[in-house]
Amino acid sequence: MSNRRGRLLRTEIQGKATMADEVVFEKQGRIAILTLNRPDRANTINHELSSLLQSLALEAANDGDVRVLIVTGAGKHFCGGADLRSSSRQPGATRPITPPGAGLGLDWVPKPVIAAINGACMGGGCEIALSCDFRYLSSVANIGLTEIRFGALPAGGGTARAPRLVGLSHAKRLIMVGEPVGADEAKRIGLVDEVCQPDELMPKVTELANVLASRAPYAMRTAKQILNRTLQIDLASALELERSLISRMATPEEMQEARQEASERSATYANIFAKPD
Repeated sequence: MSNRRGRLLRTEIQGKATMADEVVFEKQGRIAILTLNRPDRANTINHELSSLLQSLALEAANDGDVRVLIVTGAGKHFCGGADLRSSSRQPGATRPITPPGAGLGLDWVPKPVIAAINGACMGGGCEIALSCDFRYLSSVANIGLTEIRFGALPAGGGTARAPRLVGLSHAKRLIMVGEPVGADEAKRIGLVDEVCQPDELMPKVTELANVLASRAPYAMRTAKQILNRTLQIDLASALELERSLISRMATPEEMQEARQEASERSATYANIFAKPD
């Protein structure tokens, strides 16, 4: 396991540096974990957290050893949304640099991204989760797009992503009513994929991450690209996109390597790919 700090804020106390990191980056084999790390503020989003989340996600995206990214929160909560007390929300404040159109999203990352939602997931926190490929929610957590309750609206991709995920009617209720929903309701409407007991959340997420990490990276990258684009275009264009990207997603050597790895994991695949006598 390797662990390093993100952007460090140091305060000298009796000759020692104390560090407050808005996001912590950790690697466990082929899995990278980004932990939102403002537990005293319910991991609410300020300029530093938003910028660092995107830059560390980019680092994970460019790391050839990383195949899956997990996003979670430190302490009791996943993310309470925007930090309304943050000076970075003042008029004229510099906005974080993110990939074009990303908002708070992580769907630009070409690798699978899993949200391990360990506690309250509100507003911008929900928008981060919506942009992930999979969402696992603690059974004691609530989730919602609550901005309208204080005179705002989701501006980090929530109005665009929620209808695509849960349908227009459920999205209108989430955004226009602004009340969070519990774990069972979130699962019922398709807002999350799985609901887990708190102590089972990370083991279940890690189990999924290990499965995803075992798949051929080129196939995973292409699948995500196709699936993210297919609902934005007509059927004929989607079919052409599928044919085009799959036909050139890997070299023969890469496909042979993937088959070899599959054969080593499974006797069934070993028989399928065995050379005839």
